[in-house]
Amino acid sequence: MSSSAKALLALALLGTTAFAQVPKFEGIGRTATPAEIQAWDIDVRPDFKGLPPGRGTVAQGQDLWEAKCAGCHGIFGESNEVFSALVGGTTKDDIATGHVKRLLDPSFPGRTTLMKVSHISTLWDYIHRAMPWTAPKSLKPDEVYAVTAYLLSLADVLPADGELSDKNIAEVQQRLPNRNGKTWEHDLWPGAEFSKVAKPDVQGSTCMKDCATEPKVASLLPDFAMSAHGNLAQQQRLVGPQRGLDTQPRAKTEPAVASAAPAANVSALLSQHACLACHQIDSKVVGPAFKDVAAKYKDRPDARDYFVARLKSGSVGIWGSVPMPAQDALPAADLTAIANWLANGAKQ
Repeated sequence: MSSSAKALLALALLGTTAFAQVPKFEGIGRTATPAEIQAWDIDVRPDFKGLPPGRGTVAQGQDLWEAKCAGCHGIFGESNEVFSALVGGTTKDDIATGHVKRLLDPSFPGRTTLMKVSHISTLWDYIHRAMPWTAPKSLKPDEVYAVTAYLLSLADVLPADGELSDKNIAEVQQRLPNRNGKTWEHDLWPGAEFSKVAKPDVQGSTCMKDCATEPKVASLLPDFAMSAHGNLAQQQRLVGPQRGLDTQPRAKTEPAVASAAPAANVSALLSQHACLACHQIDSKVVGPAFKDVAAKYKDRPDARDYFVARLKSGSVGIWGSVPMPAQDALPAADLTAIANWLANGAKQ
């Protein structure tokens, strides 16, 4: 290449770089940094593009499952009275054909996750970004592979001594019971590798004049129903922009007990450690109301120590069939503050 051609190429590259750094709307926002883009770019496509390298065995997944997942989804994916079952309703014939026969049986009592899901990437992606419930995005890639492997083993997609990795996930996909149960007659994913139609399945037209008044959709709760399910704002995990409505009625402040931690401090701890996802102060949600727990054990002289032990080890069967997972990761100071607060009546 001549020196003049090289100079022209260098100028072109510089111009392209400079243009790429100019915001689309001058004076508004800025160009995202590579690190910011990487933090958001975690989705995994049906063809497994975006899947990080890693591996995990069924045995490793079982240990993780029992520690982080079984509290909501049961040891064997049977779940509990709050969450739907993940496993069940599939057969060896379904694995062979890729179509779950019971999806067409109206007499079958339920639709489990493994009956419906058509791509392992859907399982992997959802577990990666949303689980466990109280600590989304906390699982490392190898742990996600292991948990997904255990879930697949419960449906006989993987053997008990099997392993799932980025190297064999496409092969394992060929045993998913409902892998052929999804239609591609749409254009929800861009690119010829997915779409079988020439245009999207939703077509729109822009109204330019004499347009109808834009409807306004809103929802509200009457006053008597505001706290029927506790404070919705406190039950939302801090993932995504949505926030629940603050439905907690304003209660009168009660005199503080000298030996108890300040209620405001404990309230912050309950939110920080996602306790309010399952419990509320005055009402039952998934688990019992904190005030009911405090009232049940108010006459125990060792109530504080009892609450510390229960929080550390978890609990099941006392307040129903839904277990409370062990909270052994809570800092000791936070654990003691919450136990003290319960032992002193769970006052607001």
